[in-house]
Amino acid sequence: MSNVDWAIKGPHFMNCNCDFGCPCQFAAPPTDGTCRAVVAWHIDEGHFGDVRLDGLVAVNTYGWPGAIHEGNGEMQSIIDERADDQQRDALAKVLRGEGAEQGSTMLWIYHAMCTTVHEPIVSAIDLTVDMAHRNGKLSVPGILETSVESLKNAVTGADHRARIDLPAGKEFTLAEVASGMTKGMGAVALDFSSSHAHFADSVMTSRGIE
Repeated sequence: MSNVDWAIKGPHFMNCNCDFGCPCQFAAPPTDGTCRAVVAWHIDEGHFGDVRLDGLVAVNTYGWPGAIHEGNGEMQSIIDERADDQQRDALAKVLRGEGAEQGSTMLWIYHAMCTTVHEPIVSAIDLTVDMAHRNGKLSVPGILETSVESLKNAVTGADHRARIDLPAGKEFTLAEVASGMTKGMGAVALDFSSSHAHFADSVMTSRGIE
């Protein structure tokens, strides 16, 4: 059982270095054998115990030398500068999956697969998430830039829609697939473009995905 009750509700997007669809979502090896990613949340409603997290923004960056389940990864969290001291501490714990049931969410799993956890960064974070149109932008000045857009038909250039349905997912149960580009200059270096991205609007809790 979880030892702290927490939850974050709201849209998020992820951009990684894999081809569209991301083989990891289908229990297959990552495209180039490594995994590097950024995940950004807008927390419409959230709490960690009695600490409210409503309206805050949070980001995790990750890097693994192989597939995630092989471990030896690194991660760094970026925390909204608008958070007070209590909220910063609570967000840092949520982003590491602390207090959650073992294996309950991607936050717990990814942290468990990282041997290096860099100190969180507290910064201004500019995040826009338009899940309906599969568009989003993330900017952490001097540290991280991500742009996500809808997939395009190779012939007509029209928007192309694809989804991933994972009934027992640890991050989402249904996600909208998109294309992204990221340049990260923090402790976890990121540099990829025209690669897999997805949007999801889920409730992640210390017990699992709702």
